[in-house]
Amino acid sequence: MPDMAPRSDQERLAPADNRAMSLATARQHLGDVVLGRDKHQRVRASQTLLALGVFLVCAGVQQLEVWLGLMDQAASNWLTLYNLSVSLGFYGLIRSGLNLRLAGDTSLTLPQIASAMVSIIWSYAITGPARGAILSILILVILFSMFRLPPGQVRLLAWGGFGALAAVMGWRALGDAQHYDPRVEMLHFVFAAIVMSATAVLALRLGRLRARLSAQKAELSQALELNRQLATRDMLTGLLNRRAMVELLAQEQPRQRRAGGPMSLALLDIDWFKRINDSHGHQIGDAVLQRFSELARQQLRAGDALARWGGEEFLLLMPASSAADAAHVIRRVRDSIANGDFGTLAPGLRVSFSAGVSECGPGEGYAEAIERADQALYRAKSAGRDRVECA
Repeated sequence: MPDMAPRSDQERLAPADNRAMSLATARQHLGDVVLGRDKHQRVRASQTLLALGVFLVCAGVQQLEVWLGLMDQAASNWLTLYNLSVSLGFYGLIRSGLNLRLAGDTSLTLPQIASAMVSIIWSYAITGPARGAILSILILVILFSMFRLPPGQVRLLAWGGFGALAAVMGWRALGDAQHYDPRVEMLHFVFAAIVMSATAVLALRLGRLRARLSAQKAELSQALELNRQLATRDMLTGLLNRRAMVELLAQEQPRQRRAGGPMSLALLDIDWFKRINDSHGHQIGDAVLQRFSELARQQLRAGDALARWGGEEFLLLMPASSAADAAHVIRRVRDSIANGDFGTLAPGLRVSFSAGVSECGPGEGYAEAIERADQALYRAKSAGRDRVECA
Protein backbone atom coordinates (compact mmCIF):
# COMPACT_ATOMS: atom_id res chain seq x y z
CA MET A 1 0.00 0.00 0.00
CA PRO A 2 1.24 3.53 -0.69
CA ASP A 3 2.62 5.46 2.23
CA MET A 4 -0.18 7.82 3.28
CA ALA A 5 1.72 9.38 6.19
CA PRO A 6 1.72 13.20 5.97
CA ARG A 7 4.98 14.77 4.92
CA SER A 8 6.82 16.93 7.40
CA ASP A 9 7.25 20.68 6.89
CA GLN A 10 10.92 20.08 6.04
CA GLU A 11 9.94 17.60 3.30
CA ARG A 12 7.36 20.01 1.87
CA LEU A 13 9.86 22.89 1.85
CA ALA A 14 12.71 20.86 0.37
CA PRO A 15 11.73 21.35 -3.32
CA ALA A 16 11.33 25.12 -2.79
CA ASP A 17 14.68 25.28 -1.01
CA ASN A 18 16.30 23.35 -3.84
CA ARG A 19 14.83 25.69 -6.44
CA ALA A 20 16.02 28.71 -4.47
CA MET A 21 19.50 27.24 -4.20
CA SER A 22 19.51 26.47 -7.92
CA LEU A 23 18.49 30.03 -8.76
CA ALA A 24 21.14 31.44 -6.44
CA THR A 25 23.78 29.19 -8.02
CA ALA A 26 22.66 30.21 -11.50
CA ARG A 27 22.82 33.92 -10.58
CA GLN A 28 26.26 33.44 -9.09
CA HIS A 29 27.45 31.62 -12.22
CA LEU A 30 25.99 34.33 -14.46
CA GLY A 31 27.67 37.02 -12.37
CA ASP A 32 31.00 35.22 -12.66
CA VAL A 33 30.61 34.95 -16.44
CA VAL A 34 29.62 38.58 -16.95
CA LEU A 35 31.70 40.31 -14.28
CA GLY A 36 34.45 37.81 -13.41
CA ARG A 37 35.42 36.50 -9.99
CA ASP A 38 37.95 39.08 -8.82
CA LYS A 39 36.05 41.52 -6.60
CA HIS A 40 37.92 44.60 -7.86
CA GLN A 41 37.43 43.62 -11.50
CA ARG A 42 33.74 42.95 -10.82
CA VAL A 43 33.32 46.52 -9.60
CA ARG A 44 35.13 47.92 -12.65
CA ALA A 45 33.18 45.73 -15.08
CA SER A 46 29.87 46.65 -13.44
CA GLN A 47 30.72 50.35 -13.81
CA THR A 48 31.33 49.96 -17.54
CA LEU A 49 28.04 48.08 -17.89
CA LEU A 50 26.31 50.88 -15.97
CA ALA A 51 27.75 53.37 -18.45
CA LEU A 52 26.53 51.14 -21.27
CA GLY A 53 23.05 51.21 -19.77
CA VAL A 54 23.14 55.01 -19.55
CA PHE A 55 24.14 55.24 -23.21
CA LEU A 56 21.30 52.91 -24.17
CA VAL A 57 18.87 55.22 -22.37
CA CYS A 58 20.43 58.20 -24.17
CA ALA A 59 20.01 56.35 -27.45
CA GLY A 60 16.31 56.00 -26.67
CA VAL A 61 16.04 59.73 -25.91
CA GLN A 62 17.84 60.52 -29.16
CA GLN A 63 15.40 58.35 -31.06
CA LEU A 64 12.54 60.25 -29.44
CA GLU A 65 14.12 63.50 -30.66
CA VAL A 66 14.34 61.99 -34.15
CA TRP A 67 10.63 61.15 -34.07
CA LEU A 68 9.88 64.71 -32.89
CA GLY A 69 11.87 66.09 -35.79
CA LEU A 70 14.56 67.64 -33.56
CA MET A 71 17.48 65.44 -34.66
CA ASP A 72 18.68 63.83 -37.85
CA GLN A 73 18.34 60.04 -37.92
CA ALA A 74 21.75 59.39 -39.48
CA ALA A 75 23.54 61.70 -37.03
CA SER A 76 21.79 59.98 -34.12
CA ASN A 77 22.78 56.56 -35.42
CA TRP A 78 26.46 57.51 -35.70
CA LEU A 79 26.54 58.89 -32.17
CA THR A 80 24.80 55.81 -30.80
CA LEU A 81 27.26 53.57 -32.63
CA TYR A 82 30.17 55.51 -31.09
CA ASN A 83 28.72 55.31 -27.58
CA LEU A 84 28.00 51.61 -27.71
CA SER A 85 31.33 50.76 -29.34
CA VAL A 86 33.32 52.70 -26.73
CA SER A 87 31.36 51.23 -23.81
CA LEU A 88 31.73 47.67 -25.08
CA GLY A 89 35.40 48.33 -25.76
CA PHE A 90 36.05 49.41 -22.18
CA TYR A 91 34.04 46.45 -20.89
CA GLY A 92 36.12 44.10 -23.05
CA LEU A 93 39.39 45.58 -21.78
CA ILE A 94 38.35 45.12 -18.16
CA ARG A 95 36.66 41.73 -18.54
CA SER A 96 39.72 40.35 -20.36
CA GLY A 97 42.06 41.69 -17.68
CA LEU A 98 44.08 43.81 -20.12
CA ASN A 99 43.48 46.84 -17.89
CA LEU A 100 45.60 45.20 -15.18
CA ARG A 101 48.67 45.58 -17.37
CA LEU A 102 48.45 49.33 -16.96
CA ALA A 103 50.77 50.71 -14.29
CA GLY A 104 48.42 53.42 -13.05
CA ASP A 105 44.70 53.77 -13.72
CA THR A 106 43.50 50.16 -13.89
CA SER A 107 39.89 51.40 -13.73
CA LEU A 108 40.41 53.35 -16.98
CA THR A 109 38.70 56.32 -15.34
CA LEU A 110 40.44 59.05 -17.34
CA PRO A 111 39.85 57.54 -20.80
CA GLN A 112 36.25 56.67 -19.94
CA ILE A 113 35.50 60.21 -18.78
CA ALA A 114 37.30 61.71 -21.78
CA SER A 115 35.29 59.52 -24.16
CA ALA A 116 32.07 60.51 -22.36
CA MET A 117 32.95 64.19 -22.84
CA VAL A 118 33.53 63.57 -26.56
CA SER A 119 30.09 61.96 -26.72
CA ILE A 120 28.46 64.89 -24.90
CA ILE A 121 30.05 67.53 -27.11
CA TRP A 122 29.16 65.50 -30.20
CA SER A 123 25.58 65.29 -28.93
CA TYR A 124 25.54 69.07 -28.45
CA ALA A 125 26.54 69.48 -32.09
CA ILE A 126 23.60 67.43 -33.42
CA THR A 127 20.82 67.81 -30.84
CA GLY A 128 19.38 71.09 -32.04
CA PRO A 129 16.82 72.96 -29.91
CA ALA A 130 17.20 70.61 -26.92
CA ARG A 131 20.98 71.03 -26.77
CA GLY A 132 20.88 73.21 -23.62
CA ALA A 133 20.16 70.10 -21.55
CA ILE A 134 23.46 68.62 -22.73
CA LEU A 135 25.39 71.17 -20.67
CA SER A 136 24.01 69.73 -17.42
CA ILE A 137 25.23 66.27 -18.41
CA LEU A 138 28.69 67.68 -19.12
CA ILE A 139 28.76 69.26 -15.66
CA LEU A 140 27.71 65.94 -14.11
CA VAL A 141 30.60 64.13 -15.80
CA ILE A 142 33.10 66.76 -14.61
CA LEU A 143 31.76 66.53 -11.07
CA PHE A 144 32.07 62.74 -11.14
CA SER A 145 35.69 63.03 -12.28
CA MET A 146 36.47 65.19 -9.23
CA PHE A 147 35.97 62.17 -6.98
CA ARG A 148 38.03 59.80 -9.11
CA LEU A 149 40.91 61.77 -10.62
CA PRO A 150 43.70 64.05 -9.37
CA PRO A 151 42.87 67.79 -9.41
CA GLY A 152 45.27 68.47 -12.30
CA GLN A 153 43.53 65.96 -14.56
CA VAL A 154 40.11 67.32 -13.56
CA ARG A 155 41.13 70.86 -14.50
CA LEU A 156 42.58 69.60 -17.77
CA LEU A 157 39.33 67.81 -18.59
CA ALA A 158 37.23 70.82 -17.57
CA TRP A 159 39.14 73.35 -19.67
CA GLY A 160 39.64 70.90 -22.53
CA GLY A 161 35.92 70.14 -22.58
CA PHE A 162 35.07 73.82 -22.39
CA GLY A 163 37.42 74.61 -25.27
CA ALA A 164 35.97 71.83 -27.42
CA LEU A 165 32.42 72.89 -26.54
CA ALA A 166 33.19 76.53 -27.38
CA ALA A 167 34.61 75.47 -30.74
CA VAL A 168 31.46 73.47 -31.51
CA MET A 169 29.26 76.41 -30.48
CA GLY A 170 31.15 78.74 -32.81
CA TRP A 171 31.14 76.26 -35.66
CA ARG A 172 27.41 75.60 -35.45
CA ALA A 173 26.52 79.27 -34.93
CA LEU A 174 28.48 80.28 -38.02
CA GLY A 175 27.43 77.32 -40.18
CA ASP A 176 23.79 76.88 -39.15
CA ALA A 177 22.56 80.11 -37.59
CA GLN A 178 18.96 79.14 -38.31
CA HIS A 179 19.07 76.24 -35.83
CA TYR A 180 21.96 77.48 -33.68
CA ASP A 181 21.12 81.10 -32.93
CA PRO A 182 24.40 82.95 -32.17
CA ARG A 183 22.68 84.79 -29.31
CA VAL A 184 21.65 81.51 -27.69
CA GLU A 185 25.13 80.09 -28.27
CA MET A 186 26.64 83.16 -26.59
CA LEU A 187 24.46 82.57 -23.53
CA HIS A 188 25.41 78.91 -23.51
CA PHE A 189 29.06 79.91 -23.80
CA VAL A 190 28.84 82.29 -20.82
CA PHE A 191 26.98 79.69 -18.76
CA ALA A 192 29.56 77.01 -19.61
CA ALA A 193 32.46 79.38 -18.80
CA ILE A 194 31.00 80.16 -15.37
CA VAL A 195 30.36 76.51 -14.56
CA MET A 196 33.74 75.30 -15.82
CA SER A 197 35.55 78.01 -13.85
CA ALA A 198 33.67 77.05 -10.71
CA THR A 199 34.40 73.39 -11.40
CA ALA A 200 38.13 74.11 -11.70
CA VAL A 201 38.10 75.91 -8.35
CA LEU A 202 36.12 73.09 -6.72
CA ALA A 203 38.55 70.54 -8.15
CA LEU A 204 41.44 72.40 -6.57
CA ARG A 205 39.72 72.58 -3.20
CA LEU A 206 38.56 68.98 -3.37
CA GLY A 207 42.11 67.92 -4.22
CA ARG A 208 43.42 69.68 -1.15
CA LEU A 209 40.68 68.10 0.95
CA ARG A 210 41.48 64.64 -0.41
CA ALA A 211 45.18 65.19 0.31
CA ARG A 212 44.37 66.28 3.86
CA LEU A 213 42.06 63.30 4.37
CA SER A 214 44.73 60.95 3.01
CA ALA A 215 47.27 62.40 5.42
CA GLN A 216 44.81 62.03 8.30
CA LYS A 217 44.08 58.46 7.26
CA ALA A 218 47.80 57.67 7.21
CA GLU A 219 48.22 59.24 10.64
CA LEU A 220 45.25 57.27 11.94
CA SER A 221 46.69 54.03 10.54
CA GLN A 222 50.00 54.77 12.22
CA ALA A 223 48.25 55.53 15.51
CA LEU A 224 46.25 52.29 15.29
CA GLU A 225 49.41 50.33 14.53
CA LEU A 226 51.15 51.97 17.48
CA ASN A 227 48.21 51.11 19.72
CA ARG A 228 48.36 47.53 18.48
CA GLN A 229 52.06 47.42 19.21
CA LEU A 230 51.50 48.87 22.68
CA ALA A 231 48.80 46.30 23.33
CA THR A 232 50.80 43.28 22.16
CA ARG A 233 54.51 44.17 22.37
CA ASP A 234 56.92 44.81 25.20
CA MET A 235 58.26 48.32 24.61
CA LEU A 236 61.81 47.55 25.77
CA THR A 237 62.52 44.28 23.98
CA GLY A 238 59.99 44.28 21.15
CA LEU A 239 58.88 40.77 22.15
CA LEU A 240 55.30 39.77 22.79
CA ASN A 241 54.08 41.00 26.13
CA ARG A 242 52.40 38.80 28.75
CA ARG A 243 48.88 39.68 27.62
CA ALA A 244 49.60 38.83 23.98
CA MET A 245 51.23 35.53 24.95
CA VAL A 246 48.23 34.53 27.04
CA GLU A 247 45.96 35.21 24.05
CA LEU A 248 48.29 33.24 21.79
CA LEU A 249 48.31 30.29 24.18
CA ALA A 250 44.51 30.33 24.31
CA GLN A 251 44.44 30.16 20.49
CA GLU A 252 47.25 27.66 20.05
CA GLN A 253 46.27 24.99 22.57
CA PRO A 254 42.95 24.02 20.90
CA ARG A 255 44.73 23.77 17.53
CA GLN A 256 47.40 21.58 19.08
CA ARG A 257 44.78 19.31 20.63
CA ARG A 258 43.00 18.90 17.31
CA ALA A 259 46.29 18.09 15.60
CA GLY A 260 47.08 15.54 18.32
CA GLY A 261 50.75 16.49 18.62
CA PRO A 262 52.80 17.76 21.55
CA MET A 263 53.32 21.36 22.59
CA SER A 264 56.12 22.55 24.83
CA LEU A 265 56.63 25.62 26.98
CA ALA A 266 59.80 26.96 28.53
CA LEU A 267 60.52 29.63 31.11
CA LEU A 268 63.89 31.36 30.70
CA ASP A 269 65.34 33.50 33.45
CA ILE A 270 68.55 35.55 33.16
CA ASP A 271 71.00 34.53 35.87
CA TRP A 272 72.05 37.08 38.50
CA PHE A 273 70.20 39.88 36.73
CA LYS A 274 69.83 41.90 39.94
CA ARG A 275 73.61 41.91 40.27
CA ILE A 276 73.91 43.28 36.73
CA ASN A 277 71.59 46.16 37.61
CA ASP A 278 73.35 46.80 40.92
CA SER A 279 76.85 46.66 39.47
CA HIS A 280 76.36 48.38 36.12
CA GLY A 281 73.13 50.35 36.44
CA HIS A 282 69.66 49.94 35.02
CA GLN A 283 70.65 51.36 31.63
CA ILE A 284 73.07 48.45 31.11
CA GLY A 285 70.42 46.12 32.48
CA ASP A 286 67.97 47.32 29.85
CA ALA A 287 70.62 46.86 27.15
CA VAL A 288 71.21 43.30 28.37
CA LEU A 289 67.48 42.55 28.09
CA GLN A 290 67.38 43.95 24.58
CA ARG A 291 70.43 42.01 23.35
CA PHE A 292 69.28 38.83 25.09
CA SER A 293 65.87 39.11 23.39
CA GLU A 294 67.38 39.68 19.96
CA LEU A 295 69.86 36.80 20.24
CA ALA A 296 67.20 34.43 21.53
CA ARG A 297 64.74 35.39 18.80
CA GLN A 298 67.33 34.65 16.11
CA GLN A 299 67.57 31.01 17.24
CA LEU A 300 63.85 30.28 17.21
CA ARG A 301 62.09 28.30 14.53
CA ALA A 302 59.16 29.38 12.43
CA GLY A 303 56.08 29.10 14.61
CA ASP A 304 57.92 29.53 17.93
CA ALA A 305 56.93 32.57 19.99
CA LEU A 306 58.90 34.34 22.70
CA ALA A 307 57.38 36.75 25.21
CA ARG A 308 58.73 38.83 28.03
CA TRP A 309 56.86 37.23 30.89
CA GLY A 310 58.02 39.66 33.53
CA GLY A 311 61.25 41.41 34.55
CA GLU A 312 64.13 39.21 33.36
CA GLU A 313 61.88 36.17 32.78
CA PHE A 314 60.76 35.02 29.33
CA LEU A 315 58.20 32.47 28.19
CA LEU A 316 58.85 30.45 25.04
CA LEU A 317 56.01 28.70 23.21
CA MET A 318 57.02 25.85 20.89
CA PRO A 319 54.05 24.32 19.03
CA ALA A 320 54.31 20.77 17.67
CA SER A 321 57.41 20.20 19.80
CA SER A 322 58.25 17.57 22.40
CA ALA A 323 60.25 18.39 25.50
CA ALA A 324 63.34 16.96 23.80
CA ASP A 325 62.80 19.23 20.76
CA ALA A 326 62.33 22.20 23.06
CA ALA A 327 65.51 21.42 25.00
CA HIS A 328 67.43 21.30 21.71
CA VAL A 329 66.15 24.77 20.76
CA ILE A 330 67.06 26.16 24.18
CA ARG A 331 70.58 24.74 23.92
CA ARG A 332 70.97 26.72 20.69
CA VAL A 333 69.78 29.83 22.50
CA ARG A 334 72.26 29.17 25.33
CA ASP A 335 75.14 28.93 22.86
CA SER A 336 74.05 32.17 21.21
CA ILE A 337 73.83 33.98 24.56
CA ALA A 338 77.22 32.61 25.64
CA ASN A 339 78.77 34.07 22.49
CA GLY A 340 76.72 37.25 22.65
CA ASP A 341 79.68 39.52 23.40
CA PHE A 342 77.94 41.27 26.29
CA GLY A 343 81.35 42.62 27.29
CA THR A 344 80.80 45.43 24.80
CA LEU A 345 78.01 46.67 27.06
CA ALA A 346 80.16 46.60 30.19
CA PRO A 347 83.73 45.32 30.63
CA GLY A 348 83.82 41.70 31.78
CA LEU A 349 80.06 41.27 31.59
CA ARG A 350 78.93 37.71 30.91
CA VAL A 351 75.28 36.66 30.67
CA SER A 352 73.69 33.25 31.07
CA PHE A 353 70.21 31.98 31.81
CA SER A 354 68.44 29.06 33.40
CA ALA A 355 65.43 27.38 31.83
CA GLY A 356 62.60 25.05 32.81
CA VAL A 357 60.82 23.08 30.08
CA SER A 358 57.45 21.34 30.22
CA GLU A 359 55.57 19.39 27.60
CA CYS A 360 51.86 20.18 27.68
CA GLY A 361 50.13 16.85 28.03
CA PRO A 362 46.75 15.78 26.61
CA GLY A 363 43.94 17.56 28.38
CA GLU A 364 46.34 19.70 30.39
CA GLY A 365 45.80 23.44 30.45
CA TYR A 366 48.63 25.77 29.57
CA ALA A 367 48.55 27.26 33.09
CA GLU A 368 49.44 23.85 34.57
CA ALA A 369 52.21 23.39 32.00
CA ILE A 370 53.65 26.83 32.86
CA GLU A 371 53.54 25.92 36.55
CA ARG A 372 55.53 22.74 35.89
CA ALA A 373 58.02 24.72 33.77
CA ASP A 374 58.37 27.17 36.65
CA GLN A 375 59.15 24.32 39.05
CA ALA A 376 61.75 22.99 36.60
CA LEU A 377 63.24 26.49 36.39
CA TYR A 378 63.48 26.60 40.18
CA ARG A 379 65.38 23.31 40.13
CA ALA A 380 67.75 24.71 37.48
CA LYS A 381 68.41 27.74 39.66
CA SER A 382 68.93 25.59 42.76
CA ALA A 383 71.34 23.31 40.88
CA GLY A 384 73.72 26.13 40.12
CA ARG A 385 72.10 28.11 37.27
CA ASP A 386 73.11 28.24 33.57
CA ARG A 387 71.31 24.97 32.90
CA VAL A 388 68.09 23.52 31.48
CA GLU A 389 65.71 21.31 33.47
CA CYS A 390 62.72 19.42 32.04
CA ALA A 391 59.55 18.89 34.05
